[in-house]
Amino acid sequence: MTKLATTPAAHPATASTQRPLATRHLTCVHDLAQHEVHGLLALAARIKRNPAAWSTAFRGMALALAFEKPSLRTRASFEVGFQLMGGSVVFMDQRDSPIGQREALSDWARSMERWFDALVVRTMLHSTVEALTAWSSIPVVNALSNLHHPCQAMADLLTLAERFGSAAIPHVAWVGDGNNVCHSLMEGIATVGGRLTVITPRGLAPSADIVRAVQARCMRTGASIRFTHDLDAVSGASAIYTDTWISMGEADAEPKRAALRPYQVNAALMAKAAPGAAFMHCLPAHRGEEVSDDVIDAPTSVVFDQAENRMHVQCAILLALLRPDLVELPTAFVPSNLSA
Repeated sequence: MTKLATTPAAHPATASTQRPLATRHLTCVHDLAQHEVHGLLALAARIKRNPAAWSTAFRGMALALAFEKPSLRTRASFEVGFQLMGGSVVFMDQRDSPIGQREALSDWARSMERWFDALVVRTMLHSTVEALTAWSSIPVVNALSNLHHPCQAMADLLTLAERFGSAAIPHVAWVGDGNNVCHSLMEGIATVGGRLTVITPRGLAPSADIVRAVQARCMRTGASIRFTHDLDAVSGASAIYTDTWISMGEADAEPKRAALRPYQVNAALMAKAAPGAAFMHCLPAHRGEEVSDDVIDAPTSVVFDQAENRMHVQCAILLALLRPDLVELPTAFVPSNLSA
């Protein structure tokens, strides 16, 4: 826990230990440099192989989960992961009183930092996440906003590396709505390098601002991200990724659902991809809507690997933010070490 911040930009003095991450918060994948993403993936793989080695890492620390949206995987993975590493967790349901509604957001944030060591937030608006980073002197981790889902993308990168045995991302095809999960996947692949084809109906493409930022990063990393409306662009893809069509709280959903119906991931679409292509979904899935049962239940589906890996990458992120004395991130991720 830290002393009260006196201005929005004020942060407590850091220890002499060099921080493994340049950022104090994680709001989106683009907060991280390429070597930091690689280092966090390597650390997550180490935690996954031997979680007992980190069983006291967060002893004496408290984590707050403040969620404006319902959650299963996000809440469970943060709670279990932090507790297994010795910390305590308090879940704060904000659905009836969103952050900054009952009292000024600045007052809320500056109270929280008196009790907690880090704040994990799941918000309706990304602007709430950004405001919290301005007022909070403790690390803020975005567990989902309307624009970004960075922890999910990090879990996806780890899952792809496990599946294909390489840090180089194979050809991934995103099919469906250009939503927050799509944004973070774009940022992740743009950061580490690889090939992504984003296939959406007209009018449901990703945010133009995020596309511009991603394209700029691709120029530095050599990643390739293509945008199209043509479902035949899944041809040869090593993985097909989709997500629910209608986000929580989204109004007037039927026109959007109608536009997305031709974009269901089913056996016919998977047949256009490379033989043995993986199926990916961040869950929860609406079976029979964005994906058919035979696809999500197929041996090539890695959706539950993605769900498990959320816990490991989140623990790695929190370790890097909260325990720099314990963490020295490698600058490269070697997936061959995953089973070591």
